[in-house]
Amino acid sequence: MIVFDLECLNGHTFEGWFEDKDDLKKQQDQGILTCPVCETSSVVQKQHMIAIKKSSHSTTRNALQARQEAMTELTEKVAEYVEKNFEDVGSSFTKQALKMHYGAEEYRNIKGTTTKEEDKVLAKEGVPVFKVPGTKNPKDDLN
Repeated sequence: MIVFDLECLNGHTFEGWFEDKDDLKKQQDQGILTCPVCETSSVVQKQHMIAIKKSSHSTTRNALQARQEAMTELTEKVAEYVEKNFEDVGSSFTKQALKMHYGAEEYRNIKGTTTKEEDKVLAKEGVPVFKVPGTKNPKDDLN
């Protein structure tokens, strides 16, 4: 596997994992390689920072700020997708995930919270879990 830095025509940058450079080219040609932020299939391999001479400190700062903004936008899109498409099971996440993993319940998309100990149990049992960074919900400010 090889990791390439990619950029869409809207300037969003992200990483892609491929078998080799030919795999990248094949996915680009088939139009199946899309930006995770705006979903455009107009994606190219980005030059590595070490291969580009920067002319000033402000250019580097602007690039870092743009990258951080893209990551914030991506995080917000992931959180929005999870909010719309996953059932919130709260603190019973581990219990529900284990039931689905062993076939006691039908599989469905769930979200919730776990403790560090529960994370260890899920990992030991081979339950695939994806941690999504939390975003502040406006409802959290209510008393």
